[in-house]
Amino acid sequence: MVHCSPRSFFGVENFLDDDNSKPYTYQKGKKSKNPNKHVSFKQRTEAYMEPFTLDVFISKRFVSTSVTHRVTCKQVAVAGTNSKDIKAVLRSRSDIPACLVIGRILAERAREADVYTTSYTPRERDKFEGKIRAVVQSLIDNGIDIKVYLD
Repeated sequence: MVHCSPRSFFGVENFLDDDNSKPYTYQKGKKSKNPNKHVSFKQRTEAYMEPFTLDVFISKRFVSTSVTHRVTCKQVAVAGTNSKDIKAVLRSRSDIPACLVIGRILAERAREADVYTTSYTPRERDKFEGKIRAVVQSLIDNGIDIKVYLD
């Protein structure tokens, strides 16, 4: 139900909604689709308890990995076979020895950034075997503790 307020100084009517607020002013917080939805303690605190997450992307041509801070969404350490210094050393950019090298380099860069623990959840289409397992195992061997969540 829209109410019309008295004419303003400029001769234009100000339309008011039910809350007697102007429709072009928005609240900062988003309204939830289900306001009665319960959010568990784990859902609220997990990003702060395990703030760093590992992301591994493997294509037919290259391997790319990164360690990301969950709360700020900043990438702390990145390593991939497309970078110039790594590309020149490797014979192939997408085989298991390349994954082992990428894991070692990412572990060094993560330790420089004072990151010693991360969590890893594989994507829906990824299986935790082969090249992905090689990257994670290389990180573990080089001093990074990883919690792997398999659903």
